[in-house]
Amino acid sequence: MRFNAKDLALLAKRPSGCFDKEGKLKICRVVGDEKLIEPRERWCRLKGNLLFLMKNKSSEASEVVILERCWVVEFKSKTDVSIILKFQSGEPDLYIEAASKPDCEAWAVALGEANSEGLRNKIQQLRRLIMEIKEERASEEARQFLPSSQVDSLGEPQFTSIQRIANEPKLEFSLACKGLVAATRDRKLNTFIQVSVVHPAEHILTRYSSTEIVEGTRDPLFLTGVTFPPEYPIYEETKIKLTVYDVKDKSQDTVLTSVLPDHKEPRADVGRSFLGCATFRVGDLVKSKEQQLTLTLRFLSRTSDGGKTVGTIEVNLVKMGEFEDGEMDHITTDAQDQKCALVRECTAPEGLSGKDNLPSLNAVLKNPICKLYRFPTSDNKWMRIREQMAETTLSFHVPKELINLHIKEDMRRNQELKDLGELAPHWDNMRKSVIAHCDQMLSMYQDTLAELGKHTGSSFKSSCSKGEKTLEFIPINLHLQRMHVHSPRLKDALYDVITVGAPAAHFQGFKNGGLRKLLSKFEAERRNTGYQCIYYSPENTAKAKEVLSNINHLQPLISSHADLLLNSASQHSPDSLKNSLKMLSEKTELFVHAFKDQLVRSALLALYTARPGCVLKKPAVPRSSAEESDDLKHQNHPSQIKRQDSIPHHSEYDEEEWDRVWANVGKSLNCVIAMVDRLLEKDNSSKTKEGESDPSAADCKVLHAGGDWYEQLYPLVITLKDCMGEVVTRAKQSMAFVLLQELACGLPQCLMLTLRRDIVFSQALAGLVCGFIIKLHTSLHDQGFLQQLHTVGLLVQYEGLLSTYSEEAGMLEDMAVGISDLQKVMFKVIEAKSEDFLPIITGRREHYVIEVQLPAKMFELLPQEIKEGKLLRMYPVLFNVGINEQQTLAERFGDTTLQENINQENLELLKEYYNLFTEKMPPDCLPHFQEQNDLKGLLENLHQNIQAKRRKNVEIMWLAATICRKLNGVRFTCCKSAKDRTSMSVTLEQCSILRDEHQLHKDFFIRALDCMRREGCRIENVLKNVKCRKYAFNMIQLMAFPKYYRPPEGTYGKADT
Repeated sequence: MRFNAKDLALLAKRPSGCFDKEGKLKICRVVGDEKLIEPRERWCRLKGNLLFLMKNKSSEASEVVILERCWVVEFKSKTDVSIILKFQSGEPDLYIEAASKPDCEAWAVALGEANSEGLRNKIQQLRRLIMEIKEERASEEARQFLPSSQVDSLGEPQFTSIQRIANEPKLEFSLACKGLVAATRDRKLNTFIQVSVVHPAEHILTRYSSTEIVEGTRDPLFLTGVTFPPEYPIYEETKIKLTVYDVKDKSQDTVLTSVLPDHKEPRADVGRSFLGCATFRVGDLVKSKEQQLTLTLRFLSRTSDGGKTVGTIEVNLVKMGEFEDGEMDHITTDAQDQKCALVRECTAPEGLSGKDNLPSLNAVLKNPICKLYRFPTSDNKWMRIREQMAETTLSFHVPKELINLHIKEDMRRNQELKDLGELAPHWDNMRKSVIAHCDQMLSMYQDTLAELGKHTGSSFKSSCSKGEKTLEFIPINLHLQRMHVHSPRLKDALYDVITVGAPAAHFQGFKNGGLRKLLSKFEAERRNTGYQCIYYSPENTAKAKEVLSNINHLQPLISSHADLLLNSASQHSPDSLKNSLKMLSEKTELFVHAFKDQLVRSALLALYTARPGCVLKKPAVPRSSAEESDDLKHQNHPSQIKRQDSIPHHSEYDEEEWDRVWANVGKSLNCVIAMVDRLLEKDNSSKTKEGESDPSAADCKVLHAGGDWYEQLYPLVITLKDCMGEVVTRAKQSMAFVLLQELACGLPQCLMLTLRRDIVFSQALAGLVCGFIIKLHTSLHDQGFLQQLHTVGLLVQYEGLLSTYSEEAGMLEDMAVGISDLQKVMFKVIEAKSEDFLPIITGRREHYVIEVQLPAKMFELLPQEIKEGKLLRMYPVLFNVGINEQQTLAERFGDTTLQENINQENLELLKEYYNLFTEKMPPDCLPHFQEQNDLKGLLENLHQNIQAKRRKNVEIMWLAATICRKLNGVRFTCCKSAKDRTSMSVTLEQCSILRDEHQLHKDFFIRALDCMRREGCRIENVLKNVKCRKYAFNMIQLMAFPKYYRPPEGTYGKADT
């Protein structure tokens, strides 16, 4: 750098008032953590970006430090009074020590703002201040539009409300400008409109939304409209201000926030200039005959009264689904309240209109955000698109229900372990250790549930909170993303996608991988356990849990039906007696069938050897599947059961005893059935004789017979209960012993893996429940879908955008297991008995039933099979393609086998569902514009793309999504936090649907895509998560992204995620 030494010397000797800051500091140079010399006291003077170092106040400057391309490192300690000035050029750092902490902080601020970047920040602050002053002037100006009677009224003002159909936005309009005047003749305008609202009750101007930027024209037609959601407080007296800006530097312009909390104004962005503004009254728009207003755009100045005219703005009222003959709006007057209510008539897609489905939907969806667009079609018509995004209360409801079930299940398991009875010291110590660990885990679940119970406020978990321990069961950023399309010549259509962060245990981390790897490693280690415990396969432990679940479910039912049988006998009611016996027989047969598995017998033998006094050379282990099948052949001949060396045998243990105990239940039931048949036969024969005798005598005989029935059945029922109780005791203990081995073989890893799996499953299930409920509501009038739902099941397709590099590989492993576990979830639709429409969850791990409640009128629309409680199956599939820069590293230097295996496995599951669909469903059940040949071709194309193993082959995701929609499935899109990559994918999918299904003009595809990404719901999602309207990408990252997954200029940059 060139400079004049004499000028610098003169500058350093100027009077004190000429400097930004000056004072004594101790200074030295630092390399790494070592000081080159001891700090020396210097008199320091700061002027602009120059720091002069002098031996004393009157001496000449000994050194000049140029404060460019450097930054200040301030130490956070309360006692530290030093800072470090670091330079990008690599020259030694400058150590600066002040006399006190306040002085140190003051110097840190001054030095930090001294460079040219600080100067630019000051300029931006001044620009912000100017814009705020302009906004305040505009707010004052807006007061003059309000009726003086309302301004001066001391009572609560009465405003004219805008009526609408249920669950529809209150007001929607589109915008266009004509004849805009530029500051210079040759200037090509890049304009957008900022929309602000003047609330009549508060007289405050609030920024609401913005349009997209239209480049290079003075007659811009904006594709982004303005929509006010149902709950927004807008009236006919409300004023709307439209401000037009010319964007000079698009990369610096960032879209403004929508409605801001606490009436805070966002900062004014640089890189644009004010063109003009116009204001209109909402009532003028909705009551105009043409449903249109043409407003004069004026540039406000202090020199002119009305301002300079710089063009016009056209405001067009939008009615989604408007009738083709263009029905007019109606004005109805409520004489009692003296208010006019505007009724806007429009149609909604079939099944969405009407009020019956609103209570149940409102119980699930909260805080909707709406955006409105109009795009041209290939035949030069306009289509209207409403984009909606809503969070869901299920984000917290489902995890809390699940954790509550986990607590009950674990408490029951701990009690069953305690009820095992007396064990040998080795096994007893093992049990104590297991119970201690289980109690700790149970306490953790209880603490988590208590913390979630305290949560209030938003119904979603932001991406910034994904690592919080108390929220680890909650899905990340779960939202419904909906697109409602109204085309000129096509039927209105809805397209839904559930967006959610990949289900993963972020708090536990991914240092050792995710569930897919951890479970495989854990199972391999369990197989190699030595003398410590007995190895049972995952299939056997699953059977043990199922047996215990059946016992807990069936035992109280059998006992209840037995009591009903005795009650029927005491009342001498033959019909009631028959019905009670039928129910008792059915439940008892299920009960007996539950213990036919060879696992119970082998576990009883293993438990016997674990009792005190039984000394064995080897621990008990279960038989192989081949041995079990051999035993089943000879189960009626216990003496023929072959004893294997791997199964311990004790001379005192009677292997036939279990068969006798188990068979006694069936024998006791047969005795009850025989007695009931005998009693009914006697009753029938006695009725013919009693018909000829005295009626009063017949009544006495009935009373006597009733008592006789009860007395004869009572001992048989008690015997049945006793036999059942003995079976339950032995079976519970044997199955609890199996679970003891499972836990003991892998403490504490087993419990930690269970916790991790519970966390991931909780996040996945919350999204699935949301998707199912939304799909059911939107398809209630689609008989083909309802038939498919109960005949085949529901396809649930997940699109993953995670890379297979570093931590995201672990997230993908978690996600794959969590989605696979959803196969064990069943749904059931029931009629709601109250105003609480939230779903009810029952069951246990690996077997959950979700009961979805519908209002009576909606429930009546369902097929008989669903109304009768048929369980509905889910078929989840996951296809993942990494698209970011980390995936580039994985493809070139790492491993993509995980992604390839997941895609191949789920392709087979998708083919299975398609084959099941074609077998059970008639061809006409597919959507009207599809054919089965299309699906075959798409599946074959998907298969070829997966086999090709091309880098970042996003066509896999497009094909999978298309197949899902054609098969009436539910779509999910996931990335790390469902914020940035998910937004790119969802908006691309929406525009692709508009192009392929609704004839979007090919020249407007990219512009429509940029509109949705710049001004749509997804940028609002970013704001909700990180309080910043920028996607968390940088230029280097985007170079690695596929072309259509890159956001428009000015919408991305540094943002905390």
